[in-house]
Amino acid sequence: MFPFTPSRRTQRLVRRSLTRTTRQIARSVEAATKAATKAATKAATEAVTRSAEQAIHDARRQAARSVKRTVRQAETAMRAAQGPRGPEVVRRPSGRFVTIDGLPVHVIVRGRGRPVVLVHGNGTMAEDFAICGLIERLATRYRVIALDRPGFGYTARPRHRVWTAAAQAALLDRILDALKAERPLVVGHSWGTIVSLALAAEVRRELRGLVLLSGYFFPQHRADAVLAAPLAVPGLGDTARALVPAAVNRALAEQAYRQVFRPQPVPARFTARFPVEIASAATQLRAVSEDAASMNATVARLQARYAGLTLPVTILTGDADAVVDATAHSVRLHTTIPGSTLKLLPGIGHMTHYSARAKVERAIDAAMAGGSVSSMSRGSRS
Repeated sequence: MFPFTPSRRTQRLVRRSLTRTTRQIARSVEAATKAATKAATKAATEAVTRSAEQAIHDARRQAARSVKRTVRQAETAMRAAQGPRGPEVVRRPSGRFVTIDGLPVHVIVRGRGRPVVLVHGNGTMAEDFAICGLIERLATRYRVIALDRPGFGYTARPRHRVWTAAAQAALLDRILDALKAERPLVVGHSWGTIVSLALAAEVRRELRGLVLLSGYFFPQHRADAVLAAPLAVPGLGDTARALVPAAVNRALAEQAYRQVFRPQPVPARFTARFPVEIASAATQLRAVSEDAASMNATVARLQARYAGLTLPVTILTGDADAVVDATAHSVRLHTTIPGSTLKLLPGIGHMTHYSARAKVERAIDAAMAGGSVSSMSRGSRS
């Protein structure tokens, strides 16, 4: 082998070449390290994300199962407390529908002759007048029209409109036009008396007269109106109602019925036939809250019109009413409307059309005949 000794120039070139190569290798190693680190970090992040998503998913499933279990336990407890029930009854509307501005309104129409219109109160529906027997009895001599007010029974309550008593009276006016019911006698019960008065005082439809049963006519501090106010707020009320199991709503409704019938017991025919599952559904409970919350404001505006009413007005109320104070409302209204008549029913509660149906019929017959019951009179229980 020949001996090799590089020159200085060659040594410089070699050193430069080695330096460039070393730098290139260092850059390559650095790039590879960064790429490897990025890949490892990404893989670790994805693994953590997948674990977190799985944990969230598992937590949601567990929470849903817990909520369902709680609801089932509550419903089971309510069923146990209420005792055994028979099979669920499939309800069908007993009347027909009259469509006004796109809203199908359920109405029960029976009999022939001069029209008598029945307007139900808060928390109930037109079927209430059928269960008590008033529709059947009156239909032997009159054309009887009973309607489900918006949100009650089989009538919807569209959210795009505020359903004040005046708005409901305007709807009733349109329904009577559609049914060709001229100069009807309007019989209102409880909250239905407010709609009846609005029909006479604000809509100014020509009426034969008014028969007002257990009515609410003047603003008064009431706990139920205060409690109903938050539940009438859109969204808030819907959320609150959705959180209450159906069985709880049903139990609360049945408790309320005992209160409105007091001091009389709840009639067996009401228990057997009244559609509690409809009355305790979310749509009707929303209507109940809205009507209760607006009640004082409505009668505060209406009361200025009472003294100007000139049509015949008959007022019937029980002096044992546990829902509306007879003296503060019916007696006061009698002193406010000139020529009105009042019949106080001793020992009778709020549901006069059940516990004093015969007296209600006689008052209707007297109004249809153009007469009235004796002013400020008292009668025995029917």
